[in-house]
Amino acid sequence: MRKTTILAVALLFTLALHAQTRQTICMNDGWKFHLGDVDNAKLSDFNDTSWRTLNLPHDFQIEQPWVEPDPDERPDNTDVAANIKSRLSSRGFKEMGRGWYRKTFTPDEALRGKRLILDFGGIMYVGDVYLNGELVGSTDYGYVGFEVDITQKVRWDKPNVIAVMADTREPNNSRWYTGGGLFRGVSLVATDAQLYFNRHPLYITTRENHIVSLSADVSCRAKKNPATVEMGVRITDPQGNIVAERREQLKHNRNQRNEELRFPDIDIANAQLWDCEHPNLYTCEVTLYDAEGKATDQYAEHFGFRTLEFGPDFGFKLNGKKVLLKGYANHHSLGALGAANHPDAIEKRLKLIKQYGMNHIRTSHNPYSREFIELCDKYGILVVDELYDKWTRQHTGGRSSWESHWQYDVPEWVKRDRNSPCVVMWSLGNELQQDANQAFNDWGVTAFKLQKTLLQRYDSTRLVTVAMHPRYRNWETDSLPCDLAMHTDVQAYNYRYMYFPGDGRRFPWMKFYQSEASTSAMGPNFFEMNLDKVIGLAYWGAIDYLGESQGWPNKGWAQGVFDIALEPKPKAYFMKSFFKPEEPLVHIAVIDSKQDIEWNGIQTGNEGMSDHWNRKPGLKLSLITYTNADEVELLLNGKSLGRKQNPTTDAKHRNQIRWDDIEYQDGKLEAIARNGGTIVARHQIETAGQAKRLVATVEDGTPLKANGLVHVRIHAVDSKGRRVYSAQDELKFTVEGNASIIAVSNGDMASEELNVTDHRRLYNGSALVILQVGDTPGKITLKTSSSAFKTVTTKL
Repeated sequence: MRKTTILAVALLFTLALHAQTRQTICMNDGWKFHLGDVDNAKLSDFNDTSWRTLNLPHDFQIEQPWVEPDPDERPDNTDVAANIKSRLSSRGFKEMGRGWYRKTFTPDEALRGKRLILDFGGIMYVGDVYLNGELVGSTDYGYVGFEVDITQKVRWDKPNVIAVMADTREPNNSRWYTGGGLFRGVSLVATDAQLYFNRHPLYITTRENHIVSLSADVSCRAKKNPATVEMGVRITDPQGNIVAERREQLKHNRNQRNEELRFPDIDIANAQLWDCEHPNLYTCEVTLYDAEGKATDQYAEHFGFRTLEFGPDFGFKLNGKKVLLKGYANHHSLGALGAANHPDAIEKRLKLIKQYGMNHIRTSHNPYSREFIELCDKYGILVVDELYDKWTRQHTGGRSSWESHWQYDVPEWVKRDRNSPCVVMWSLGNELQQDANQAFNDWGVTAFKLQKTLLQRYDSTRLVTVAMHPRYRNWETDSLPCDLAMHTDVQAYNYRYMYFPGDGRRFPWMKFYQSEASTSAMGPNFFEMNLDKVIGLAYWGAIDYLGESQGWPNKGWAQGVFDIALEPKPKAYFMKSFFKPEEPLVHIAVIDSKQDIEWNGIQTGNEGMSDHWNRKPGLKLSLITYTNADEVELLLNGKSLGRKQNPTTDAKHRNQIRWDDIEYQDGKLEAIARNGGTIVARHQIETAGQAKRLVATVEDGTPLKANGLVHVRIHAVDSKGRRVYSAQDELKFTVEGNASIIAVSNGDMASEELNVTDHRRLYNGSALVILQVGDTPGKITLKTSSSAFKTVTTKL
């Protein structure tokens, strides 16, 4: 789609240089890539002309073929003897490997004398960075970013080569699909070389919802170190109005090159608060000035005014108001896109979950991208920000011991996200009770204390927890909470919400959060909690994802309430009924099958459900009407099959009304929900005829953004426009204009089709194609063809 040459990159640099004190130049375009190890690929004179050209973000694992388990392997992710456990079921049945990336650039002469930094959002899973053949940086835990100072190493007036090696070859270094490669962005940052802000420099806190406290991490490299440093602060409100602007001389220790400088508090009158419904974001822009009053560096970051309170009697309060965390815990991958960090795909997910009443995400079990956090700031999503799975070498990259890098990971993670109002709690790990071989051999207590101490050096405004499962140390003999639960600020139990009352009576200071909840037990694990006292819950795997397969040919987790192509399953409406009780709802779910699956000692199998009305005549069916109304009447072809009350006093069945022995007839099945006799919601499903045509729906707003994504959903419909769930025809996608196909999907976790291709079968009468737009304006045309249907043309 794009042709990138050294000249074009140099031109990009030139255009980026203007009257700025800090320049951040995107380096995502025009990388050369090769899958597999290559001798001397790090060298600047290596010939990479035969390599593929691509743009970041990129996940090289998602492009690989599926690897079926060998006959002597167990075809799922169950923990069994090593000689029969499936090697790749946890990793999405994708072969692990190594990939090399190379980018050539010539720095503009205007950058000479500047401090030059390469900023990496992350490298999956471990990686090394070379400049002109020299190792200049590396990461042993690819979920956290890092920077490389190349000021003294860059070549002027000639090409420079960045070479990056990314490695995922150890299949046991993660329990899920990680993706691989340069899955996040890369930037070149140019600043003044004498007086500048360090990495993630700002620490912005608010109190009493109107006072701003601010400190900045500053580096002064002048030969004559000054006694004071001048810093200016400008704060703008959500509407872009300047509400504060000051310059101050701040005392500076001449004996320190790096110092955190504290700015006097700023009072903002009538501050607009940040919350889930009104995510008001302010911008703080800080500027450094040298002794002559010339600006040397400038940095800006969003923040919000909000207060957080946690207590055993009320759970969680945001701005003094009780708020229940209602959300999910998933891994970081983005369905058919793999691990490639596309902000538009993240935004699509956040919009979707808000529609269904969610206000919360736990970033299990690693930091998501900075773009994810910023979008949660924008949409009012409350985040429990998690750093690790378990504190072992195996679970944190595999190349070096956890003990050798946690003290670098913690500051990078906390400093990056601490100014974001969406982050309401830090989580340092997950399910440590399942592995006795944690650091210091005390089930994680010492390791937690060390990490928390370091964390609070950089942020003391949030509570710190660890997600625990089981809640006790010994699965069979202990009745008391595990040792770690006695030290965390919040008692975060995966699944074991039933212990909240007893543990709360023994230890009245405890504050409870169901850090993972089973979708199989959805409903009871919400209504059986004391919602007035708990912090909330996060449903595990609410969106289907690659990896952690529960059996080949499924390529991943399929127990969510949304499929991997982001279409809602019937149970999504059950969740919405109690996550969004103010919105009357009824939805018909036909029970097709029952799945008995145990995972981590927890029953996770859901009833297989669908919401179409094409069955065998005379078949006796069971179904559920999900509703938050008082009663539901069911009608088949206009004939009432009765009315049933919502069992609101029964936590196990609340909002679920079951109907058995419903004899199928072609036609229309309708559910009518009433409150006090008044109709408040309806849902109907109809028998569809034969598929006659395709309908394409663009699910993203217009105009499209340069380099952004477009999601186009294809449905097969009958002559009356009703979706035909039985349609399974092959579709072929072609694009004209400045865009390309980067992924396809259809929600079928068992499909043998790859995601990075230009064709896909319909599944349940549906398919999804994802396009990436280019960087120049123009018309884009998507054509969807099939041997069974007339070609559909979608113009963008």
